[in-house]
Amino acid sequence: MSEKEKIELLEEIMDLDLGTLHIDDTLKDYDEWDSLTVLTFISEIDSRFGKKISGEEIKKFVTVADAIAVME
Repeated sequence: MSEKEKIELLEEIMDLDLGTLHIDDTLKDYDEWDSLTVLTFISEIDSRFGKKISGEEIKKFVTVADAIAVME
């Protein structure tokens, strides 16, 4: 999955228009990065990538780059 596709997946999870997010954007600047989004993100990472990620790990995310880095 390319970086662009990962960002698009994150935009989908956050219910944002395509092209809204950029790699260096700060997640907390988006109201859409809320607890429901985090739960959806955890679920998507598990189902699409077979990875388990905790809320504590997600709390350490600062930028979009941090979020998409776990999409391997």
